[in-house]
Amino acid sequence: MVGQVRHNAEEWFKELRGKLVSTLEGHESVQFKEKKWNHAGKGGGLMSIIKGDLIEKGGVNISTVSGKFSDKMKERIPGAKEDPSYWATGISVVLHPNNPNIPSMHFNTRYLSTTQTWFGGGIDITPCLEFEKEAQNFHNNLKSMCDKHDNDYYPKFKKWCDEYFFIKHRNEPRGVGGIFFDYLNEGDSLSEFQFVKDVGLFFHDYVDNILKKNKDKTWDDNDKKKQFIKRGRYVEFNLLYDRGTKFGLETGGNVDAILMSMPPQASWK
Repeated sequence: MVGQVRHNAEEWFKELRGKLVSTLEGHESVQFKEKKWNHAGKGGGLMSIIKGDLIEKGGVNISTVSGKFSDKMKERIPGAKEDPSYWATGISVVLHPNNPNIPSMHFNTRYLSTTQTWFGGGIDITPCLEFEKEAQNFHNNLKSMCDKHDNDYYPKFKKWCDEYFFIKHRNEPRGVGGIFFDYLNEGDSLSEFQFVKDVGLFFHDYVDNILKKNKDKTWDDNDKKKQFIKRGRYVEFNLLYDRGTKFGLETGGNVDAILMSMPPQASWK
């Protein structure tokens, strides 16, 4: 059963990657540049970066890797104390738009196997200008998607997202939140996998819709300054607190792929 879930998850992340790349290229006049990489243990991934007129910098990465956790890491990972061997597959996406009316967008989903198995992932958006009405629509639709699977998912995963994507040293959230989940293993892998797929499809559709809706909105130099400052906050969080960044660097992942979340330009006051 574990082997089948592994295969299904890996294949789904490849399929979703194709959907996202195709949709984003449909909005742009340029294509993604691809680069394969090998993991320090076994496996590797495909890094895809786009730098266009609408998406100033965006990355869609997939990977499937395996190896053994270090003594330091295995203390923090469920099931790794008994056996440090692991297998992981996932997709990670970060989009930094040129137009400040479009939020930076982050999404990832993953499946990890030690002596235990689980899904994890999430979606969050980081606007830099007034976004209250759009943010409410985003959360309403996210709740509807979650409620199709479990009425407890949205409040639980929204709270987790709000707490996780919080910049402690500045006492402020990174953006307007979304959902964040980890260690999702409640005994029904097929149901959990379907939820993970729907999270990915939700993100795909949200990206497509918000780009269509806001790409032609006007902005000025002051809006761009606000965007650069907000991007600075994004950098601070990812380098100081993000677990995915730490996991990738500590397990021998590809540095360029791990740090593709960094914006092309940022500012600090």
